[in-house]
This record gives sequence, structure tokens and C-alpha cells, in this order.
Amino acid sequence: MAESISAIKTHLQTITQPDDNYLIQLATDERKGVQSALKSWQRQYERATKAKEALQEHLAIEHELWEGGVQYIAGVDEVGRGPLAGPVIAAAVILPVDFDVVGVNDSKQLTDKRREELFPLIMDQALAVEVGIVDAETIDEVNIYQASRLAMKAAIEKLDPQPQQLLIDAMTVDLDIPQEKLIKGDARSASIGAASIIAKVTRDHMMKGFATIYPGYGFENNAGYGTKEHLAGLKKLGVTPIHRKTFAPVKAIAEK
Repeated sequence: MAESISAIKTHLQTITQPDDNYLIQLATDERKGVQSALKSWQRQYERATKAKEALQEHLAIEHELWEGGVQYIAGVDEVGRGPLAGPVIAAAVILPVDFDVVGVNDSKQLTDKRREELFPLIMDQALAVEVGIVDAETIDEVNIYQASRLAMKAAIEKLDPQPQQLLIDAMTVDLDIPQEKLIKGDARSASIGAASIIAKVTRDHMMKGFATIYPGYGFENNAGYGTKEHLAGLKKLGVTPIHRKTFAPVKAIAEK
């Protein structure tokens, strides 16, 4: 008796290689349902293969350093430069040589759902992960660029082990550690991409917490960016302690 299509679909979930004898046998089964299941497996395999290849491309810089004897490489990125409220947060991540979490990329290119899925996978595999947080008051004192550098420095200094090399997205930090400034680094380096995801998810969670403390601004939806809802809240409720008072239009409202 021929194997049922349902059983075939279940069996296909256990197949990992395209030269598996089971796939060869299915190719001779003329049932449309079987051929459809086989094509579906092939498409999934192709997508998975491309994703793995993309990951290795994003690890090219790291592999060159690893092969040169550099063991601990920290990818560093920050989020939260543009919002009107909330901190700027940086993350520093050291990945292992065998890191295999596919899909790690610039956090801005990923959906909220995908970032949330990747966050625990990165945390589980990374050798070290730390974040640095600089609040709105400090941002107002030193400016957002310097605040971003301070957040990065804080994250890096907490890492254990301490990195031998830094890969940083479009910036440098005041630390005596070899560092490479990479333009669009979060899309070029998996280490920086991982850091961007950790920083983004951490900040989003923090802003959702602030939404319960300061309701009416929509922080749970806008993460502090100047959306219509946020601006309406500012006009109606005024400036909160987490608003950046040197940022327009917060500055104009704060000075009234």
C-alpha cells in the first residue's frame, strides 16, 4: 500500500539533504499531492541554503579576523538617535566561530516579529552580550552623537571576555582596542547585525515600559519617535522626564 500524502509530508520534515534516497523515490511517484509536497520541500531547502550562504557572507569580515588569530571580535551598534524621547542604547556582541543563526541582519530590515525571534537565539549562541544606556538628560548635555559613543563605550567595557577587535557601525569609540568603522556595518557584518537586533529589541521593550509610566504619548507604538500620536500627546500633556529637551519640537514646548 502506497504511503499516504500526509505521512510523506511528515517524513519530508526530517529530510535535510537533496540527495536523500527518499527524495529520489518520491520523484517517481506520479500522484499530484506527492509532487506538490516534493516541490515544496525543494523550495524550502533552496531558501534555507540561500539564508545560510547569506550568513556566511555577513561573517566574511569575522572569518578573516578569526583566521588571523583574533578570537574575540565585538560587533557594536546603537539605536535611538532620532526619537524625541527615551534613551539611546548600544549593544556589543561577541559571536563564536560556529555561529549559525540565519537571518541576522540590519535590524531595520527586519520585522518586529523576526527581531523578537532572533533575539533569544543570538543571546543563546553569543559568547558575550552587553548593552549601554544613555538617558535623555545626558543626551541633552552632550548631544546625541556623543551620547551614542558613550553608550557604545559602556557596552564594550562590560564585555567578558574583553574583545581584541571592534567592528562598529559608522563610528569609533574612545577605547584602546583595535577597531574598524564600517559604513552600513549592520548589513555587512553579522556581529554588528546581531548588536543592532539586541539594541533595538532592548530599547523597544524599555519604551513599552515607559508607556505604562507616561501614558498618552503612544510610546508602546512609536518608541519615542515623532509620530502624530506622540506629537498630539506632547501638545496635550507636555514634556516628560524622558523627553529630549534639546530636540525640536520638544524644545519649543518645554520653553513655553
